[in-house]
Amino acid sequence: MRHTFNQPHVWNQLKQGIIQLAKTEVLGRFEKVSAQTKDDGSLLTEADTQMQIKTAEFLTENWPEFAFLGEESSLEEQQAAMQSEQGCWILDPVDGTSNFACGIPFFSVSLALMIQGELVVGLIYDPSRNEMFAARKGLGAELNDQPLVAATAKQTLKQCSSIVDFKRLKTPLSTNLAQNPPYASQRSFGSVALDWCWIAAGRGQIYLHGAQNIWDYAAGWLILEEAGGKSCTLEGESVVVPKVVKRSALAATTPALFDEWRAHLQQASQ
Repeated sequence: MRHTFNQPHVWNQLKQGIIQLAKTEVLGRFEKVSAQTKDDGSLLTEADTQMQIKTAEFLTENWPEFAFLGEESSLEEQQAAMQSEQGCWILDPVDGTSNFACGIPFFSVSLALMIQGELVVGLIYDPSRNEMFAARKGLGAELNDQPLVAATAKQTLKQCSSIVDFKRLKTPLSTNLAQNPPYASQRSFGSVALDWCWIAAGRGQIYLHGAQNIWDYAAGWLILEEAGGKSCTLEGESVVVPKVVKRSALAATTPALFDEWRAHLQQASQ
């Protein structure tokens, strides 16, 4: 897998480019734009469309060898980009559009690079907090240019704060978790990309989501993986597949918590 992002100046160019675009195209429109409803019922704002357009231009200008897949691209364009032999960028221009459209400052820009089916670069920028989470395959994760290592003082499931999206879980499992929560507390923030990052940072220690697409999880999965956290689908498979299909995801900050969380979910799903 050949790419130049292991070079510090190129890595910094990519990160700074995304930060500046997000500040201008996303944060600059916060609480200033209205939202439209897409065919699937999700929301779309001018920030989504303009951030995707300007990011595609930035990436094509600097790294034209890679194809581009954006959440707001057509399905045909997404599938064609995914089949590129050179690799493709995967962008969610505003992850957490519902929050963004409602004036809730919890949203992000998520960008990943996949080459030959493997995620090699991941960036997630939270413009409200000016936090840049990032990772390169084999080189660890970082938060605002400082090493990010997944760690928590919480040792058992009962001590954990969970991030759980109940909306997309099957009813038996969601009912079981709601009636018999195995954790200390539960949150659902509304940005899948930031959910992954916050698990990596130990701000929540366990995670569960029933159906997320590749632009939702790609960068966050790599960041958690490189930070030392663990994840899989509810079926025990890798979350990552080089396809535009929805995947379940369970994850934890530490391997020990992951094992306990996964075992509980297996039992709760029966």
